[in-house]
Formats: sequence, structure tokens, C-alpha cells
Amino acid sequence: MRLVVFTALCGMLAAPGTIHPVIGFTAILCITLAAGGAGALNQWWEADIDAKMKRTARRPLPLAKMRREDARDFGILLSGTSVVIMGLAVNWLSAAVLAFSIFFYVVIYTMWLKPSTPQNIVIGGAAGAFPPLIGWIAVTNEITAMPLLLFAIIFMWTPPHFWALALWVKIDYAEAGIPMMPVARGERTTRRQILAYSALLLPLSVTPWVIGGTGAAYGLSAIALSAAFLALSVPVGLRTSGDGDTMRVEKRLFAYSIIYLFALFGALVADRVIFA
Repeated sequence: MRLVVFTALCGMLAAPGTIHPVIGFTAILCITLAAGGAGALNQWWEADIDAKMKRTARRPLPLAKMRREDARDFGILLSGTSVVIMGLAVNWLSAAVLAFSIFFYVVIYTMWLKPSTPQNIVIGGAAGAFPPLIGWIAVTNEITAMPLLLFAIIFMWTPPHFWALALWVKIDYAEAGIPMMPVARGERTTRRQILAYSALLLPLSVTPWVIGGTGAAYGLSAIALSAAFLALSVPVGLRTSGDGDTMRVEKRLFAYSIIYLFALFGALVADRVIFA
């Protein structure tokens, strides 16, 4: 949720043009409400699965702290309200993309891809890549190459970020019957794909600078941050875990991947606001 709000705000601040502070706040509020609504609908749909996993077993629905129907209704209310307010207060293009992002996360990812294919997080990662695109559209009311690149960066970042986590909680996914990559294809395949996506992320993250959409402050930051990401991915990609493995390098990559996205999008805003 923090990354969703932060990257949406960065997309808004990095976009050309200006937006009234009240309208900008409203757009971020709508994106936040939509993310919360989609999360509630995800937990409504997966309550039985969440109950089987240590990481999610203490969520409100597995603990029976609220009725599943109430969670569903709450999610629908938040989601619907966010789209309507976005359309009325900001613009309808951003509202349409917001609505599609909710649909993509809840229906395409949660209901369809997640339980059916080990490529779930690859395709479903698009759901988490929409916020900077929506933030940009809130300002410009158009879709151009730059916001699509921001979308693509998060899309490419998601698999190594999530699979680093999945490697050390794979038993949870196996017991819940979710075909995450380490469960369905094994550790070796997962580790190789983490390395491959991390390698592709480096040139992709620099592309906004290459096409002239940003300045050198962002470009050099992207090179340094993505090179560090790749360096941390190498031991993850090349090693094999054993019994009682603490998964130290996988946890380190997962922790850095979060810092990476905050830092990369922070550099994008700094480049636009400070160094422009």
C-alpha cells in the first residue's frame, strides 16, 4: 500500500504540467481507496487460503473478526467510490485506468491467474504497476511513453521482488495449493528467472533518461540502484538452498527491492522538481 501511494504520487509530481493541490490530493486519495478496496476484495476471495498460510493467518477474516460478506461489500464500496470521485473530481481517463486496475487485480490476478499458473505474478504484476501511470494521467489527461515506461519498470521489478519472498515462504504456498513459481517449477527455475528479470530491469530503468524524459540525476541514480539490485540477485540466482537454510540472501534481496523502488521513484521526482 505504501508503495502504491508513493509511486502514484511520484508519477503525479514527475508529470509535465501542474495540478491544483486539492485535486492532486483527491487523486491520491482515490488511488489509496482503490488499493484498499482491491485488497479487501482479495482477502474476501482468499479467506480460506489465507487461513492456511502463516504470513496471512492473522488477517481479520481468517480470525473471524468480521464476516466475509461485510469485507466484500466494504471492498466494493471503496472501489466504486474511488472511481466515481476520480472521474468527477480529476478526469475520466484516470478514472477508467483506475477502474481497470481494480478489475485486473481482483478478477484477472486474484481469481484467475493466482490459483491457476506459476506465471501469476508475472502477468498479475501489472496490477501493481498502474499507480504511477494513473498519477501521471491525473495531471496530463493523456497516456504517453514516459508513464508507460514507469509502468514497465514496476512490471519488470515485481517478479524478482515477489519471488525472493516466495522462495522463503514456499511451504506456505504449497500447503495452500497456490502454484507460485518455486512450488510449481522449483527453486532452480525461480532463481534463474529472478536473475533474468533483474538483468532486464537495469536497461529498462535507464530508458526514461535515454529517451530524454528525465535528466542525468535520475539516469545515474537508476544505473547505480539497478546495478546494486542485479548484484544482490546474482547470489540468489546462483545458489541452492538446503535444509535449515535461513535464506539470508533472499531476504536481503527482498528488503532491498522495496528500498529500490522508493529510491528510484524518489530520484525521478528529484530530477523533475530539483534539477529540472
